[in-house]
Amino acid sequence: MHKFNTVVERGEFDYANLPRIYAIAILAKNILPTAHFHTVANLRSEQGEIIDTQMTFITVELAKFNKQVVEIETDLEKLVYTMKTLHTTEPTQYPAFWNEEWLKRAIDELDTRKMTPEERAYFARVTAANAEAVKAEKKRIEEVKISAIQNALQEGLPIDLIARINSVSISSAKNMVISIK
Repeated sequence: MHKFNTVVERGEFDYANLPRIYAIAILAKNILPTAHFHTVANLRSEQGEIIDTQMTFITVELAKFNKQVVEIETDLEKLVYTMKTLHTTEPTQYPAFWNEEWLKRAIDELDTRKMTPEERAYFARVTAANAEAVKAEKKRIEEVKISAIQNALQEGLPIDLIARINSVSISSAKNMVISIK
């Protein structure tokens, strides 16, 4: 999520390049007289003319969302279903789309919101340590792959075979030839 804060000065200036502003309200209850669960609105004058297109108001009313898992098609529907049902769903009932990477991240974020500040700090440290461990392991794997390619090149194996065995492009394997010489 990105948060922007732009200071504007009084007077006659060109404000055309300011970023768009989205005000998003996610409500458990219904407040609007519309049938749809998702409403996008802009500021209008008393005559119905749009005053400003730079500010957009998005309202999601969870109580109006009644789709079953088999009916869900869009990412918005997946997200709203998740927000509405996550706290009451048993792990054995999780829908398949909760395994999508972007939703896993959203669910993890929701889980951290329930933590105390101490738990959240510990979670951040563990997450950072895990990320560093993954980064170090990827680096080690890359070093082993480079060594294997260099050894195969020194043994005289064909470059296309080396590339295929090591899952690299032929140009990467050729670059290894250059670095050996």
